[in-house]
Amino acid sequence: MEIDFHDNTNSVKEDHLKLISGLLQLAARKENVNEDAEVSVTFVNNEEIQEINRDYRKLDKPTDVISFALEESVEGEIEIQSDDIPVVLGDIIISVEKAKEQAIDYDHSFERELGFLAVHGFLHLLGYDHMTKEDEKEMFQKQEDILGEFDLGR
Repeated sequence: MEIDFHDNTNSVKEDHLKLISGLLQLAARKENVNEDAEVSVTFVNNEEIQEINRDYRKLDKPTDVISFALEESVEGEIEIQSDDIPVVLGDIIISVEKAKEQAIDYDHSFERELGFLAVHGFLHLLGYDHMTKEDEKEMFQKQEDILGEFDLGR
């Protein structure tokens, strides 16, 4: 899977990019994502993610991660597939500031929080959600399994 990183904060270390890449590659394998799939991960500050949250979710406050799935289909939509066209899963946007704040709040490492947010956003791109207790249990178990394989579990 190809991962396209954008660091609007100029603060994300190469080690963190490698960590997130490894986590997302593992998640993709576990979820049988096509090897030719593409995903974008953008790192922003609280101000930028607040703008995005306000514009797209009508919540005027910073959040930790937002995902925009491009493979979602709407009823009645014609599905276009071809072996020549890579699967573009979508965009994951992570607030680095919020990740640092939450790492302190949850008393774990910044790496664990950054990894959690990346995997959480990725699973959203694949259609997982946490709107019901049952869905939340499934999604959070997948997250913990993936993070655990990287020694980032709780």
